Amino acid sequence: MRNRAQVPVYRPDIYSRQGILDPYPHYARLRELGPVVWLAKQRAYALPRYGECKAVLLDDRTFISGAGVALNPVANRLSKGTTLNSDGEDHNRRRALLARRLAPRALRAMRESIDQQAAAAVDQALAQGRIDGAELAAALPMSVVPDLIGWPQHGREHLLRWAGATFDALGPLNRQSMCTAPSGMGMMHFTRQLARERDLLPGSVGQEVLQATDEGTLSRAECPALLIDYLAPSLDTTISAIASAMYLFARHPGQWQLLKDDPTRIPNAVNEVVRFESPLRAFSRKTIRDVDIAGTPIPAGSRVVVIYSSANRDPLQWDHPDTFDIGRDATRQLGFGHGVHGCVGQGLARLETQAMLAALVERVERIEIVGEPEWAINNIIHRFEHLPLQLIPA
Repeated sequence: MRNRAQVPVYRPDIYSRQGILDPYPHYARLRELGPVVWLAKQRAYALPRYGECKAVLLDDRTFISGAGVALNPVANRLSKGTTLNSDGEDHNRRRALLARRLAPRALRAMRESIDQQAAAAVDQALAQGRIDGAELAAALPMSVVPDLIGWPQHGREHLLRWAGATFDALGPLNRQSMCTAPSGMGMMHFTRQLARERDLLPGSVGQEVLQATDEGTLSRAECPALLIDYLAPSLDTTISAIASAMYLFARHPGQWQLLKDDPTRIPNAVNEVVRFESPLRAFSRKTIRDVDIAGTPIPAGSRVVVIYSSANRDPLQWDHPDTFDIGRDATRQLGFGHGVHGCVGQGLARLETQAMLAALVERVERIEIVGEPEWAINNIIHRFEHLPLQLIPA
């Protein structure tokens, strides 16, 4: 057993602008230091390797989410009442409303419509010639998710900015989270108004939330936070995966040809995209008792940072982890989380990403990068701000 003084210390800021734009060298150095590393800037224990990340995600009784998953107390206080910031029965109750709507049977009923919308989005992109891949990636989630949650047409123009700010808040209290805080508060204010005025689409998840408050299953105070909780993660993570897929296949034309030759590879290709360019960087957990991780004693009340995107490049788990290879079995990637807090919307995210890849495979000979891609600056979400592409028709 080692005490804190013997835990390797990492002093660079992995949430700096440079750390966000080029995170992988940081992750490699963290993994080399050991299974548990003290982040001096964030005053938290980082888990950069796959084995420890997965073990912590599976032990939700020791490493809790109910004290928040952010690296700052303000966001942890504001996110109370969400599925992300809850455990046990509270978590199950809040998750159940959305889970019913995203069960396999419900997703099968949505598949034809999603396939049609994906095809239309790709056809429109082909007609344009040069496109921003970030905008194409957003087209399908932005048409599917707000309707599912019940978001009215007015206010949708702000959703991407608001959702990004919601994720920014879950990092440390740094310049980035401070700059986007007004947008996050704007989303909360707007959502409270929606709940108060019951301005949600008929037959939507949002309407079911309102009904649950009427029946006393949920408190009225929970309603706005849950609407954001259901909406924001379902947008940004899927948009990230779709844009990263186009970027990676543009950079690896041999992999694109493999996919065109055998479209049955699409589901695993989505897993490999999510492994290689994980949409979520990291969330934290709080320990509620003294615990040992890989020989390192962690005191009760500590913050532990589960770095999904580092775990997904861990050479102890993956052969040639920095190689994009849709032929590998990537089903065990942690990009959608794991355990009871695994992403409830991952079935929909997979469905949308697979639909976009299927539409591209059928219609596009190759994808070319025609400008300098620009990564978004966000504490949590790893996605493109701009991705200049040319789709060459099949």
